[in-house]
Amino acid sequence: MNNTDSILLPIALGIIMFGIGLNLRFSNFKSVFVAPKAVLFGLFGQLILLPAIGFVIAWMYPMDAAYKLGLVLIAACPGGTASNLVTFMLKGRVELSVALTAFNSLLILISIPLILSGASEFFLEESKWVKVEFGRIFTEVLFTVILPVVTGMAINSRFHAITDKIRKPLRYILPAILLGVFAFVLFGSDGDGFGQLLENWKLLIPTVALNVLTMITGFKLSGMIGIRHRGSYTIAIEMGLQNSALAIFLANSVLQLKEAALIAVLYGSFSFFLTLGIAYFMQRRGEKEFSFLDLVD
Repeated sequence: MNNTDSILLPIALGIIMFGIGLNLRFSNFKSVFVAPKAVLFGLFGQLILLPAIGFVIAWMYPMDAAYKLGLVLIAACPGGTASNLVTFMLKGRVELSVALTAFNSLLILISIPLILSGASEFFLEESKWVKVEFGRIFTEVLFTVILPVVTGMAINSRFHAITDKIRKPLRYILPAILLGVFAFVLFGSDGDGFGQLLENWKLLIPTVALNVLTMITGFKLSGMIGIRHRGSYTIAIEMGLQNSALAIFLANSVLQLKEAALIAVLYGSFSFFLTLGIAYFMQRRGEKEFSFLDLVD
């Protein structure tokens, strides 16, 4: 990521979260803490189930060890602004999505080093201890998620009549901003995400499998323990979209494995659209059973 990326992308993401905040009130978060089942299971799904599924897929799929570690890496980096936007677009539990993004951004400071240390020893036969910088993660979450959302909520509380009028246009404006971000990453700047996607299409098999399996697992299990439908597909969205930027940074700067970084680039190139599509089917199914077959009907 060059200097232009590091300035423009956080600003774009902050604007998106500000727009989401304009649709929320502080009272929306009451249910997250009064009845914490959904947020606790969501954290369990993202920090435990997701890396476990990534590990199994990496173990089973025939590819170089560095790619296997990259798959576990992307599974170990949950959350991000994109999941909050997809939840907003599909009228899920946005307050749950934002809470999960905030909480797991702190918990991964512990989980990522442990997961990657074990995975590198298993796949590379050497332990690569990963140090995740607290200041970097905290600053990123504070300025791109928490402060924009809180500011938007404060404006919504004080000028509710105005925010009511712009709520509908925001459902088109915010996705358009994110699509612009994706286009910039894939086709602009110094990246060649689209070219890498075409050149390494075989690696799409394990990465797509990770996306689909984790979403269905999160959706099914959350429903089984009594979490309502909106909460279930919100958790599925959170498990489907990973923090690809963090994974790329760790792969390049800490692990120093370009193959691991490539997995993160590939995952980031399609996961937003695939997650949006799967979550749309989940939302439309209502309280009915959802399975992989629904995606190919």
